[in-house]
Amino acid sequence: MNDIKAWHNDVTGAKVVEALQGNGFEAVYCKSRSEAAAEILRLIPEPVTVGLGGSRTIGELGVVETLKERGNTILDHSAPGLSNEERMQVRRGQLTCGVFLTGSNAVTMDGRLVNTDGNGNRVAAMIFGPGKVIVVAGINKVVRDVAEAEDRIRRVAAPMNNKRLNLPNPCVKTGVCMDCQGPTRICNVTTILNKRPGSTEMHVIIVGEELGF
Repeated sequence: MNDIKAWHNDVTGAKVVEALQGNGFEAVYCKSRSEAAAEILRLIPEPVTVGLGGSRTIGELGVVETLKERGNTILDHSAPGLSNEERMQVRRGQLTCGVFLTGSNAVTMDGRLVNTDGNGNRVAAMIFGPGKVIVVAGINKVVRDVAEAEDRIRRVAAPMNNKRLNLPNPCVKTGVCMDCQGPTRICNVTTILNKRPGSTEMHVIIVGEELGF
């Protein structure tokens, strides 16, 4: 990354963090994914159970294996070999875990988190239930406002996540959301966190690198 890009990421990240803090979130800016990984590990106590929100961002940070190695129990509904019933049990467990770790589809410049889910389990756990919620977003997730956040989800996050999940939805062919109506649709629930939910300890980490979709 050249110096000009790094400077712009730093300035943008600082502004977003200030806005998030103004909305009641505990927010920090990390210049790199290694700094972000260290911050996540600092925020998660070793004995607690950690729920994962199915985030490509978290996977790219490489913290999950470290958490497992140090003894944290991981609730991952995407783990291979699970039956549908077992996946549902894991999702329900994530709603009351010690720490819920996830990404965000978009973060606005005025400090709002915008997310779209298929089942709603990720956004539900972000709002209420876990002892602590940690949300990580790369600088590529930062957008001007809610309208741009929703546009980003339709143009980028939704089609790329459909491709990642190998789902037979139209956006896998077109590369953009088609507002499909089929049973495998993953754009069913959209939440906008305008402020920190009142009973939830919520940390947002903005990273000065591109992460996830």
